[in-house]
Amino acid sequence: MATLLRKIGLIRLHNRDTEDPKHHHNHRGGGGQQSASLRGKGGAKSGGHKQQQQHPPGGAGDASPGPGKGKGKRAAELAPRDKPPQPAAGAAGAAGAGGPRERAAGARAGPSPAAAAAAAAGGSLVPAARQQHCTQVRSRRLMKELQDIARLSDRFISVELVDESLFDWNVKLHQVDKDSVLWQDMKETNTEFILLNLTFPDNFPFSPPFMRVLSPRLENGYVLDGGAICMELLTPRGWSSAYTVEAVMRQFAASLVKGQGRICRKAGKSKKSFSRKEAEATFKSLVKTHEKYGWVTPPVSDG
Repeated sequence: MATLLRKIGLIRLHNRDTEDPKHHHNHRGGGGQQSASLRGKGGAKSGGHKQQQQHPPGGAGDASPGPGKGKGKRAAELAPRDKPPQPAAGAAGAAGAGGPRERAAGARAGPSPAAAAAAAAGGSLVPAARQQHCTQVRSRRLMKELQDIARLSDRFISVELVDESLFDWNVKLHQVDKDSVLWQDMKETNTEFILLNLTFPDNFPFSPPFMRVLSPRLENGYVLDGGAICMELLTPRGWSSAYTVEAVMRQFAASLVKGQGRICRKAGKSKKSFSRKEAEATFKSLVKTHEKYGWVTPPVSDG
């Protein structure tokens, strides 16, 4: 009887060893006939388990976690729920390039070096092309002005280019009002003309020329220190691209008479020539003054 009970106990012990996964896992590395028989019975299953382990943990192929991996399986099932999958770096760069967050980050980071270089190269071409266009416009306008002045029948003014430059003129004013005291001064001093200099800026005719008196030395007539001329139409505020050189010179001749201009005859002072530097400084000062206090507009009856 005792022998029978011992045999029954051995049989139960043998069944428990073969059925308990934990016991099987703990004794899996041991040798012996019992382990060999267990490996023989579960060969197909174990082989399938080894094949599944080749997949990354938590992957689609890891369907059977095997003994002792219940917690790993639970973590693998909860991982997609707790944290969204992260795309690969290359895919994220390609797919996210147009996203709002990526665009915002790109805007904060600024343009790439290649884009900045291209923009710099394109920006450098714009001023050059604009300057070339302005030069062409200025040249065509001044050539036409010269032709129109050459056709004047009354020989009111004549032009000489300074150092053969189309943009720097010496203009001779041959006539003023013959009833004026200035005309009498010209006759008495044998002054054949009043010489003026006009320099044309790059954006002429959209900006006025700088005009000053060279000789003789004049007093009054809105001619100031250095030969600067106080005329609103010669300022950026009063200028119009429709004004021609001939029209400007006629207006100047009228302002000389209106302002009681005279040829200076004072000893020592009459021989002192006008200075361009002084004329530029004077003109700049008078423009600021008139911009602050305004220009006095004469009555219509005064012409």
